Amino acid sequence: MLDSDLISFASLLTAEEQNLQAQVRSFVDSAIKPNIAGWYDDAVFPLEIVPEMAKLGLLGMHLEGYGCAGRSAVEYGLAAAELEAGDSGLRTFVSVQGSLAMSAIYKHGSEDQKHTWLPQMATGDVIGCFGLTEPSAGSDPSAMTTVARRDGDDWVLNGSKRWIGLASVAQVAVIWAQTEDGIRGFLVPTDSKGFSATPIEPKLSMRASIQCDIELSDVRLPSDAQLPYAKGLRGPFECLNEARYGIIWGSMGAARDAWQVALDYSKQRLQFDKPLSGYQFTQGKLVNMALEINKGFLLALHLGRLKDAGRLEPHQISVGKLNNCREAIEIARESRSILGGNGVTMEYSPLRHANNLESVRTYEGTDEVHTLIIGNKITGTPAFR
Repeated sequence: MLDSDLISFASLLTAEEQNLQAQVRSFVDSAIKPNIAGWYDDAVFPLEIVPEMAKLGLLGMHLEGYGCAGRSAVEYGLAAAELEAGDSGLRTFVSVQGSLAMSAIYKHGSEDQKHTWLPQMATGDVIGCFGLTEPSAGSDPSAMTTVARRDGDDWVLNGSKRWIGLASVAQVAVIWAQTEDGIRGFLVPTDSKGFSATPIEPKLSMRASIQCDIELSDVRLPSDAQLPYAKGLRGPFECLNEARYGIIWGSMGAARDAWQVALDYSKQRLQFDKPLSGYQFTQGKLVNMALEINKGFLLALHLGRLKDAGRLEPHQISVGKLNNCREAIEIARESRSILGGNGVTMEYSPLRHANNLESVRTYEGTDEVHTLIIGNKITGTPAFR
């Protein structure tokens, strides 16, 4: 049992769920944690671990068929938590690949599109990205200016996207654009003429991850490149909710790891001939953080069970993301305070987690956006404008 598990959380999981959790945790402990400080410092995303993630069935793991693992929402959440205990950037890879790009094809694509792309994406042979956010259209995607127009039987795309994960290493991009028929999604091979992706550098957060600017300049696509079953913003939002759900779990994984590092350090670090863990201030910090971690995981599990039952509502996803991201970043910062000056080095994870969580807290909906979603649910009055 983990030190942070004060409520026998593990007893709420099935044997199969516990087994998956243990497999992913072992992978993170052996393949990620020994290397993550170097990857983060060098601002490198380790493409070499993608095949290992695929062998564990982590890519599109919550999708059925087409070579995907068909795991439950709870199992996906547990995997997300373990991955983010390693690093938010590596959990983000699984999210962009599975919850965004693969989900878009799975939910809104034709059978030909699914059979063409999903099996290769499940094995990691093809990497996908999800182009929604633009330089001037983040929280309000309805303001996007990327345009797809008809030219005979073809589509021609023009526009810009920003903060697009994996775009420079992807083979296929899901691009959302304005058309005469509203916002539609398109599958764009990244070797298409007129498509370019440039990594955004330097960054203070998510350094072991890739985020890019995309430029689309007269990108010509055949008519069957359009996702036939996505019309309007509901299409991308359904994918965003998949990613937001994973964040509910993942953020708590980062918090748990930061807390564990602080606990272990406090037991070993002597001050005035006594371990830090023996002081009331330190114990108060550790207890308060542990309570929030336990509550955060309980919330994630409850929402996961609702999702598996087909009863999870969008505002409930906002409850989870807003609460767990907000608490996780405070836990990471508080954990750093226990480490003192040593906490600003790459040897310890809490400040790295805190920096990463600044991004996690922002993408797939800021605190403000999720607050307004919940406020709309409570009051019945939308206050977005």
